[in-house]
Amino acid sequence: MAATVLSTRRAIEMSVFVVRAFVRLRDLLATNGKVAGKLAELERRLKGHDAAIQAIIDAIHELMAPEPRKRRQIGFRVSARALKAR
Repeated sequence: MAATVLSTRRAIEMSVFVVRAFVRLRDLLATNGKVAGKLAELERRLKGHDAAIQAIIDAIHELMAPEPRKRRQIGFRVSARALKAR
């Protein structure tokens, strides 16, 4: 509006700057609205999948856990065949 009153080069530049800012703001709001809509749709679709995802995570943790080491027993062991020979 300043460009219509002042009609200077600087006033025209500022008027164009303000219009571009509002256009950019409108585009950002439209983009964020689309993102929010997609996020809501994703949450709605995946609402029942929480238990399945948790089961997958638990299975992965189980596979990542190291197997317990088998330890050799200490001491002297007598086999059953040696006992029969006596």
